[in-house]
Amino acid sequence: MRGLSLARALAVPALLGIPGVPALQAKATVRASPNAAPNAAVAKALHQRFPQTRVGKVDCQLVAGLCEVRAGANIFYVDRSARYLVIGRVYDLEKRLDLTAASQMALGPQVLMANSVMRSDSGAGEADTGLAAKVERNAGPALGRGVPAEKAEGPPAPDSAPDKVSLAGLPASGAVVWGGSGEAVTVFSDFHCSYCRLLHGTLKDLGVRVEERPISILGTRSLSDAVLCSPDKAAALERAYAGEAVSAKACDTAGLDANEAFAVRHGFSGTPVIVRSDGAVLRGYRPREFLAVWLKASRP
Repeated sequence: MRGLSLARALAVPALLGIPGVPALQAKATVRASPNAAPNAAVAKALHQRFPQTRVGKVDCQLVAGLCEVRAGANIFYVDRSARYLVIGRVYDLEKRLDLTAASQMALGPQVLMANSVMRSDSGAGEADTGLAAKVERNAGPALGRGVPAEKAEGPPAPDSAPDKVSLAGLPASGAVVWGGSGEAVTVFSDFHCSYCRLLHGTLKDLGVRVEERPISILGTRSLSDAVLCSPDKAAALERAYAGEAVSAKACDTAGLDANEAFAVRHGFSGTPVIVRSDGAVLRGYRPREFLAVWLKASRP
């Protein structure tokens, strides 16, 4: 039988409703030797499971209990037995650091940009690029989103963000408006998201008018509440991105509930998500030059 690639193995079990699990358990007898160096042992075990996937580097020291694996432009995680595989991002909450993004940056800025989109339009069985996006898409819209489970109830959301969305139903009370008088743009963000902070600075440089709608992906709801309830919301938003304390009297934050429900409904699984004035959706950070052109494309 021809050897499996990692992307193909994960695509097949997704049809059973449990992404990745059956394919990995099918070869559960492959184990990394506890007597070998962890990095080499895990690399060997992964090669036995997926001989068509070229594993470039394994790092079992970065995160306790997990080994980070680089395969081409993809980064994923396995335990030291190489039995359990995790697709997603790893955050150090104490340092407020996206460890996965740091590793992607080490592979090159183009890899970071490609992965920030978190979307792949290619089918299963192709090259292993976009692997995390494939698995997340197959997992369903309410799985592992960082949004409270009760907000994920209701009709199933689309598998991925549509090309365009309508923001007409969102209340003004859920937004912080800031910026200049240039192109209008709406940003779904998280104040602990490093790329949201980077995007914030880029949009400020571009002089655009921003309607920022916080959503809690990294457990930042209390901070979002404080920003929204501040007398000067724009100034509070600046302090939040700077990592400074933000305090305010409690107020009605139903607008934030609406933001999060909208994000779940439209499959916004990460931040930032940028929505142009014509409803066009862009997920992930982009450099200044790209955004300047993309924003102007909404003009008739």
